Amino acid sequence: MFGTVRSTGTTTALPAPRAGDDRREANAATVLRAVLDHGPVARSGVARLTGLSPAAVSRQVTDLLRLELVTERPELALTAAGVRGRPQLPLEVDAQRLAVAGLHIGLPYSTFAVLDLRGRVLFRQELPNGGRRGLAVLKPLLARLPRLLAAATPGRRVVGLGAVTGGAVDAERGVTVRHDPLEWREMPLRELLEQATGLPVRVDNHARALASAEVLFGAPAARRSMVQLFVGHVVDASIAVAGTVHQGPPSVTGDGGHLPVPGSTARCHCGRRGCLSVAASDTTLFEAAAAQGVIARPDRQLLLAAVRAGDARADALVRDRARVVGGALALLADVVNPDLLVLTETFALADPVYLDAVRAEFARRSHLHRDASLLVAQRFGADALAVAACAPVLGELYARPLPGPPR
Repeated sequence: MFGTVRSTGTTTALPAPRAGDDRREANAATVLRAVLDHGPVARSGVARLTGLSPAAVSRQVTDLLRLELVTERPELALTAAGVRGRPQLPLEVDAQRLAVAGLHIGLPYSTFAVLDLRGRVLFRQELPNGGRRGLAVLKPLLARLPRLLAAATPGRRVVGLGAVTGGAVDAERGVTVRHDPLEWREMPLRELLEQATGLPVRVDNHARALASAEVLFGAPAARRSMVQLFVGHVVDASIAVAGTVHQGPPSVTGDGGHLPVPGSTARCHCGRRGCLSVAASDTTLFEAAAAQGVIARPDRQLLLAAVRAGDARADALVRDRARVVGGALALLADVVNPDLLVLTETFALADPVYLDAVRAEFARRSHLHRDASLLVAQRFGADALAVAACAPVLGELYARPLPGPPR
């Protein structure tokens, strides 16, 4: 866990654990995860679920209570005989005292959010980027963040800030290596955000962050193996196996946006034609809709409104993209053969008919002939970017809940 926590106007140092006590850290993470998955649950239940001894569970619970990561529920307590009492005092993740903040930096707008420790959105605000590129995108965000944090977290301590975006992100260095639409190269996100907020910051790619959130809060299949495909103004994919999101050297999963799309002649930022990153991107879709007179200007909400109004041309454009996305997912599934495919895409989230269109193309193109029901829409819906923004901090907290020395 991060070495400091922040309340409005204050920063409190937490004691460091004993050096080299990896087993203690692992046990604490195991107990916290059991409480997240099964709470309210008594200590004896945690021991059964985790295989840890009752004494080990009690030691970890003492630490987790002190750190305000879990809380006791005495009103739910029952003894084995059905009498109220302490022996079966239930525990659950404390969703009242701590919070996690996050910033998703996109092309048309950025999303600032605050979540509780169960991944529930407490606050979300979209911040238009005004067509800015380069460092100009960040300057107004850096200026506003301290005020947003203070206004959004009354009475809570903030344990960290997540920052996610598309493109190639080196999570270890806290740097966006490359984000073509934003014209970023080696953007030091962590350094800039830590200077602006005084919070510890964790940076990641938004597809990896969404995969991490799915592993934490989603379907059990996600913890076995999953592929996440994010389709927006940038197109990114991520992979998780055995509950761990693959980073890759140097912290770059891969570049799924450059999968070839048969028949596409759109020119990519890389100089080639027919890459998924342009064939399936929001930019391409919205510009095509504007060029055909479906909408007045390239805009997500305008195209959504046209689709909902039953505009046949809008429907055809969205279905065309669904076929492109379905083909890409079939290729990814054939290569990785995951237990779960998760799609984050505006229209599949807005209307199941477009998810069905993606599934139909997936079933047609997959050589493994996988059941298309393994393909699901991102479970967080309209909160997807908010959850993604906070997921790097939540993932770190659940993996390493005990505090360590500051970086």
